[in-house]
Amino acid sequence: MSEEEKEMTIWDHLGELRNRLFFALISLVVTTLISFIFADRFVQWLTIPIGGLQNLIAIEVTENISVFMRVSLLSGFILALPFIVFELLAFVMPGLTDSEKRWVRIAIPMSSVFFLLGVSFCYFVMLPAAIPFLVSFLGVKTTPRLSNYIDFVTNFMFWLGMSFELPLLVFIMAKINLVNAKMLAKQWRIAVVIIAVVAAVVTPTPDPVNMSLMMAPLMVLYVLSIFFAMIARRGKDDSTLKRKSE
Repeated sequence: MSEEEKEMTIWDHLGELRNRLFFALISLVVTTLISFIFADRFVQWLTIPIGGLQNLIAIEVTENISVFMRVSLLSGFILALPFIVFELLAFVMPGLTDSEKRWVRIAIPMSSVFFLLGVSFCYFVMLPAAIPFLVSFLGVKTTPRLSNYIDFVTNFMFWLGMSFELPLLVFIMAKINLVNAKMLAKQWRIAVVIIAVVAAVVTPTPDPVNMSLMMAPLMVLYVLSIFFAMIARRGKDDSTLKRKSE
């Protein structure tokens, strides 16, 4: 193959990636517009951990609309996640075997399931523990701003939802022979450090209790990822991966 043909092939791949990202963006726009219908209900649902909208204040003219848009974007992302994952995985699927493609197709709907599990864990476990601590710290009565509270909640829910994608991601990587369970188990010390850093960044409060609440599910997710990698590589030869590491 000539250099010109190689260059055209690279540009063809970049063009396909651009198209995939474009359609993923379109799906996000469509689902966000659909979410406008339910955004006000979602806002009320998100404010339940702090006692409802009556315990919040808005002090800027555009604050309410910005909250409405942010909640619509988050719910739109959740709805569009299967389409986004499909477009991203479809870009790499031509280079996979039929067996690997089958597992990738299964991963598309499962990505939404794992993300929703993370969001649910945040809403039903993390927020009930974090919110009372924040609003009662030092015994000072606190009436948070609506935008500040929604930004805090949606950011926390988004990143915890993304964290719950780890086992699924590891499973797919193990299926295409990029990682294995032994490799992940051997690097557990590095994983603990990374998890601690992530928990410190994502956790909304600096106290060790809430940071531990964040680290605990991440550690469980890492162990679960090792288990998923074992299932993915069960009965398969890892000699290719060993040769790469050598």
